[in-house]
Amino acid sequence: MSEPSQPQTADTSATTETVSPPKSGRARMVILVLAAVAVMAGIWWFIGYETHGKYLEETNDAQIQVDPVVVAPRIAGYVSQVLVHDNQDVTAGTPLVRIDAKDFQAKQAQAAAQVAVAQAQEANVVATIAEQKASIQQARDQLVAAQAKAVYDAEQVRRYTPLVASGAEQAQQLAQLRTNAQQSAAQARAQASAIQAQERRIATLQAQIDQARAQAKGGQAQVAAASVDVDATLVRATENGRIGDKTVTPGQYVQPGTRMMTLVPLSKIYIVANFKETQMALMRPGQPVTIKVDALEGHKVKGVVESIAPGTGGTFSLIPPNNATGNFTKIVQRVPVRIRIEAKPEVMRLLVPGLSVTTTVDTISAKGELDK
Repeated sequence: MSEPSQPQTADTSATTETVSPPKSGRARMVILVLAAVAVMAGIWWFIGYETHGKYLEETNDAQIQVDPVVVAPRIAGYVSQVLVHDNQDVTAGTPLVRIDAKDFQAKQAQAAAQVAVAQAQEANVVATIAEQKASIQQARDQLVAAQAKAVYDAEQVRRYTPLVASGAEQAQQLAQLRTNAQQSAAQARAQASAIQAQERRIATLQAQIDQARAQAKGGQAQVAAASVDVDATLVRATENGRIGDKTVTPGQYVQPGTRMMTLVPLSKIYIVANFKETQMALMRPGQPVTIKVDALEGHKVKGVVESIAPGTGGTFSLIPPNNATGNFTKIVQRVPVRIRIEAKPEVMRLLVPGLSVTTTVDTISAKGELDK
């Protein structure tokens, strides 16, 4: 029984020996193909890196930011109404908060009354001047009559003087004529003096008009200031945005400058990416940026380098580092770079300040600048 099994064993060995070489050949072929693919991929990567990849500067030390508007009143008073709620989108001019305006309206009415009093005083003085001018005209007419009488009386004295000397007329008559002439001349002089006094009175009245007009202008300025305060009782949105961090409530007493809420202009968001100083050599404003937003599951949007900060982050800190004292350890500094987001409105509505992003700047446009 054992002898017949030996040929079977020999056949199996022979079969194994004939099948193994093809399997080994296929394995070597697969390894060679994979090695060739790896080499080609390495060459492709190296070429891509040398031609473009090494000019891509990336950092995940970046966040979406915005310049928020602090909503604060210009005047002090009690809040009568809060007209918006948290997270509400508003447009420029939308009423946000109303402050009780009774005190300011009373001041406005008081100033308007002062203007009315000053205008009435001016009108009264103008009427007085008109009356004064009429009196002056009447006095001038009387002066003309007095001067004519004085001339007539003086002429009578001259006419009667030779007659009295010749005895044709009595001396008593001449004396009476001389008295009349003196009285007429005195009346003419008095009338002229009265006219001068009345004319000076007009100058005084004109000064009163100027004073009344100045008072009216002062009152009008007070009315304008009071009107500004009345308008300021209704606090409006200065631009489009979304309401956040609202702390004001009806009945609260607010002072000028008290923060009541924050208006976030989401249409003006931008990115501040803090690149290492070793990445800044070829970075320039205007270069394209690829932005990967973490909150949008890595969705990528486009951007543009808008500006580069004039110093590192440490330069503008409250306590700037001073490397001139003690032991020195070199630390790679970071430079803030402002990036403008260029995305569709549908995407922009989803972006809010504070979100983390990863930015990649294509600096190839500055290739070779440092070699000049």
